[in-house]
Amino acid sequence: MSSLPEFHPVSPEQPILKTERLSKAFNVSKGWPRKPQLLQAVHAVDLELFKGKTLGIVGESGCGKSTLSRMLVGILKPSGGSILIGGTDVSTLPPAQWRETMRDVQMVFQSPYSSLNPRMTVGDIVREPLDIHDKQLGLGERRERTLQILERVGMNASFLHKSPHELSGGQQQRIGIARALVRRTPIVVCDEPVSALDVSVQAQVVNLMLDLQAELGLTYVFVSHDLAVVANVAHDINVMYMGRVVEAGTAVDVLQSPRHPYTQALVASANVPDPLVERARNPRVLVGELPDPANPPSGCPFRTRCWMACAECAASVPALTNRSGSPQRVACHFA
Repeated sequence: MSSLPEFHPVSPEQPILKTERLSKAFNVSKGWPRKPQLLQAVHAVDLELFKGKTLGIVGESGCGKSTLSRMLVGILKPSGGSILIGGTDVSTLPPAQWRETMRDVQMVFQSPYSSLNPRMTVGDIVREPLDIHDKQLGLGERRERTLQILERVGMNASFLHKSPHELSGGQQQRIGIARALVRRTPIVVCDEPVSALDVSVQAQVVNLMLDLQAELGLTYVFVSHDLAVVANVAHDINVMYMGRVVEAGTAVDVLQSPRHPYTQALVASANVPDPLVERARNPRVLVGELPDPANPPSGCPFRTRCWMACAECAASVPALTNRSGSPQRVACHFA
């Protein structure tokens, strides 16, 4: 068999993926008569991701995780800021070069079934990126590479002519992973890739992704609300709340020594496997609902649910920076 194409070279000192003040706002209408309103879904997010590493993006529903992931793969156009891939600012590229560069970023979606075309066979689904971007390859070689990547994700030739509805959820997600990797894509954005699967299947898919990362040198952006899953895959973690990153650092620092009150509440909400320890715990429970993103509170966006909030929190938005000698960056006046 012929080998899959190699990655584009990237210096180890240079981030393979970087964002600078990346933002996304939507125009929404509310009330009657309809009045346009601006909803800031993602606000000035700075990320750095190095080759072969995994960056976890965590937060509760509505925090902007999925909007951020869709900007990274080019599904949504940013309202502001920039995305750099291999040091190239893709926002400055003409359309043809933009499409060529963005081929290096693929996505594994949350719902495996809805992300697969029900009218196509497994073989056609996985081969489609090659049919679109590598037309110079002969059909025989494209089919060979399709079978090769299927085998790498634990499937075989017997699945080539099956339809998505004939597969289990775990098998469908393996097809989604194979489709993302058939061109040996260096960067894969995973948007809640295991949240729709049974727990036992989640472990299988996570282990598969870790094996593929070690084998192929993949770089992941792993979006999830499940801290237990992120703890097993991520080297670094960014915690998001209402479109902003409120804490960023290594997975060990963020999960074992959380500084931001929101991160502390997220970590405390995770169940402990030992039933005796779990019953003895008294985790802090957040009160109140997520504020209206179209009408956020002044100052710190978390202050309406924070037990440490004071007048200073309402007066100014805390910057994301290292505080009190902490290794991670935190957006809190008192962290």
